[in-house]
Amino acid sequence: MSCGYLLQMDERPTLDDIRRAPKVLLHDHLDGGLRPATIVDLARENGYEGLPTTDPDSLGAWFAEMSNSGSLERYLETFSHTVGVMQTTEALTRVAYECAEDLAKDGVVYAEVRYAPELHTAEGLSLDQVVEAVLEGFAQGGRDFGIRVGALVTAMRHQARSMEIAELAVRYRDAGVVGFDIAGAEAGYPPTRHLDAFEYLQRENAHFTIHAGEGFGLPSIWQAIQWCGADRLGHGVRIIDDIEAGDPPVLGRLAAYVRDKRIPLEMCPTSNIQTGAAKSIAEHPIGLLRDLGFRVTVNTDNRLMSGTSLSEEFAKLVEAFGYGWDELQWFTVNAMKSAFVSFPERLELINGVIKPGFAQLKWRGARPVA
Repeated sequence: MSCGYLLQMDERPTLDDIRRAPKVLLHDHLDGGLRPATIVDLARENGYEGLPTTDPDSLGAWFAEMSNSGSLERYLETFSHTVGVMQTTEALTRVAYECAEDLAKDGVVYAEVRYAPELHTAEGLSLDQVVEAVLEGFAQGGRDFGIRVGALVTAMRHQARSMEIAELAVRYRDAGVVGFDIAGAEAGYPPTRHLDAFEYLQRENAHFTIHAGEGFGLPSIWQAIQWCGADRLGHGVRIIDDIEAGDPPVLGRLAAYVRDKRIPLEMCPTSNIQTGAAKSIAEHPIGLLRDLGFRVTVNTDNRLMSGTSLSEEFAKLVEAFGYGWDELQWFTVNAMKSAFVSFPERLELINGVIKPGFAQLKWRGARPVA
């Protein structure tokens, strides 16, 4: 009689299980992931006033409460405090280092973390000094905790410094900056306002993603792809507006293009609910988009504001859609395929870390059968 192993189909990955899985994060904001205690420390050290409370637990609860308004604009208002305490090289390096530590402890093996250098110059730092301070923190954290963190430098879409930031991305691309992004309120600030920056990046063979299809609809996505040439879409939730319900669902021209071109969608389920881009996890478009074969990735957006981690985002999807290890590995491989690092680096992590790591977790969840 032979004996084999089968995965128990009535058991799903638990949050503790998921924390052990090797994960990849593409959409995480540095100024949206500070530890509340660090905000309090930095405010005291740098003389920053205006925090609603100096008790770390109460402060963390305040951020979560303020972020659940259903409005992208109100959600973004909470960043005044995190950005306010990130105005010195020491603060930036500390926050970047702790970011790497927190992600590594959550099982993330590769991350791309974005921030807007122009928001950290209020106390006299130059753009270069800001970038160098953040890269130092990521490098130290990478060495200490065994995680690879690449930086995405972000331009604010309502400002006019995108060319400066694009040049910054190219200048530091061999030092740890892996790409460029634009962020901020979408309505009234289309990505085409920054067309010169995107054309420059394309001429320089540089990577970039664009926040699109979160606070605004299909025109935002269309412009990001067809006018600006985005490699990835930050969020992209509203692509669902171009899919007609049915059996099977019918894809419009734009949705079909996004799927067929394998344009990665950087989806952030909890954040999308907080900003009103989705109603609930169970109703989030990620379920349908995954079924239709879009290149969907799972992300945190702002861990502080959303009170979340990448493991928790996956656990919510397991609960809502009944996903198992195969689906979680699929999301993770999607993310690593879409990362802004070299092809050999992506292959090394997929074949040497991600697939073996998930295989080990599947094996632990198996039971012997006769």
